[in-house]
Amino acid sequence: MKKKYLYTALFCAFGLFSCEDILEPKIDGGYGDEFTWKNPNKAKGILLQAYDMIPKQWDSEYSGAFLDVATDNAVCGDLSSSMYKLGQGGFSNSSYPLDIWNKAYTQFYNINLFLENGLADDIIYRLASEDVNQEFKKRLKGVAHFLRAWWGSELLRVYGGLSEDGEALGYYIVTETLRSPEQGLEYQRNTYEECVQQILKDCETALTCLPEKLGSGNDGIYSEVNIGAIDRRTVWALKSRVTLYAASPAYRPQGSYAISDEEAEERWERAARISCEALDATMEADGKPLIGSYVPLKEDKFNQNKTPDEFLFCKFHNNQSLERSNFPPRFRGNAHTQPSQNLVDAFYDINGYPIDHVETVYNDAQPYELRDPRLDWNIYYDGRVFGKENVPLDIYVDGVTGRPAQDAEGFDYRNSRTGYYLRKWLSTKAKMLSVENSQNDNHMHAIIRRAEIYHNCAEALNEAVGPKGVLPDHPTYTAYGIMWTVRKAAELNVKTADGYLDEVATDKDSFRKLIQNERRIEFAFENQRYFDMRRWLLPLDESVRGVKCVNTDGTKVYDTEMEVENRERLGNRNTNSKYYYAPLPYDELVKNPLMKDNRGWSK
Repeated sequence: MKKKYLYTALFCAFGLFSCEDILEPKIDGGYGDEFTWKNPNKAKGILLQAYDMIPKQWDSEYSGAFLDVATDNAVCGDLSSSMYKLGQGGFSNSSYPLDIWNKAYTQFYNINLFLENGLADDIIYRLASEDVNQEFKKRLKGVAHFLRAWWGSELLRVYGGLSEDGEALGYYIVTETLRSPEQGLEYQRNTYEECVQQILKDCETALTCLPEKLGSGNDGIYSEVNIGAIDRRTVWALKSRVTLYAASPAYRPQGSYAISDEEAEERWERAARISCEALDATMEADGKPLIGSYVPLKEDKFNQNKTPDEFLFCKFHNNQSLERSNFPPRFRGNAHTQPSQNLVDAFYDINGYPIDHVETVYNDAQPYELRDPRLDWNIYYDGRVFGKENVPLDIYVDGVTGRPAQDAEGFDYRNSRTGYYLRKWLSTKAKMLSVENSQNDNHMHAIIRRAEIYHNCAEALNEAVGPKGVLPDHPTYTAYGIMWTVRKAAELNVKTADGYLDEVATDKDSFRKLIQNERRIEFAFENQRYFDMRRWLLPLDESVRGVKCVNTDGTKVYDTEMEVENRERLGNRNTNSKYYYAPLPYDELVKNPLMKDNRGWSK
């Protein structure tokens, strides 16, 4: 019983509110409990704080850049940024750029407070009829449980890891706001698997309360918040993500906590089964699968007010901050996110072969021709027309004079060090940041895309049953079949046959490498690569390369081995490296003697 009464002490310890504020929550500068829980707008507002705190745009949590700059996908143009320091390993328990500990527990408190008070019989959200009112409460309950699952999943993504003795740990689970006094702060993290089970439990409750798909019938809360709102498809997508992470090598317990190979395989099977069920749950009405064909990205449909079907969970913003941070300096941006040659090399040729494969049609004299179409929708390269400006980017050095062209490193101190600029998610409006006619544009922050479920399912199936194996209850899905669907949707020239896919489908290890590369390409600049590299314990010290283009009288030669940034500071790593796991906040470790830190950070 002792543990469950620690919520108040825990929350007060974060320093976000005084204990008096916790014991007597006040809304809007003075409204107390009685008013709050009689006023439906105030009550609902407490819950929606947990929704509003989910970032509205890609770079809002990452100092104006994308999290990819802390990986081999890109470098950060702002050398004073916390994201640059993150990529170089410059962080600690007291200065971790991805720290969301206090933020997440604030949302847990709001959610639990709402669940305990906001669904009472005497609070009326809809006056039309009691049936409508009860349906509205049901939807709010579903939203609350999803949001608690969401913030739990974010804590797991950021802080999940192994302790020094090999225990797989997550976060401290709180599901109530008991206000009984308690001496001391002796709480500790739950195991990773206990956190997964709590998230899945919340998701199951959400599934019983939410509509199958938004936009049909009386959607209650969704008629008010229809962009980025939550339905069952969103919940299934979160279940797929959480169970995939839970099966990943980085979170497999070791030492005295070790699990058997059979138990590890069962976790992959769980992820595969749930992802198959998620695919079934997100089918269209005619039973046909709908996977993202990159259409919302390549046709700028993410700049519209209507949510594309590809986006299962997203938020909306209307401004120009992404462009100011990431446009080339010539167009009044700051080039904070600079894609790497490493990422460019990861894109296939048009026939789906790696560019170093014997069958490739890649030509290093014309490196951007006959390539995977997704390259163009992620990256601006030399000679490519920028947006709708009708102006090609000049990212080269004159071979005669040695002078850099207008968009090359050295012409402007902010110009890209890699020779590439970000394209994905940015507006293509002409003169968007001009002095005379500066404009905003609509943007979608696609927090979970439909394509992620496909990738999750393929990865889990491959680990559980191999490239062409099936689960008994879901015989229509194979890792091979899903990857073929993904590659066809990407508009590679694989409509009738996929030679490279067939080549690597002979064993699990080869197919795993393909899946990991496909995931890297598909979700580039969606802030996923950082976590994917860590959950798979991939090497983190690879040097980041760029391209140097030399233009001599119209003939261009490309040097793609130019080292832009090395990660030597991080050293040669192994599976015990501390950089695979995040440090817990220093204040929590000092105040809580039972709190175990992640491996490598406890000294």
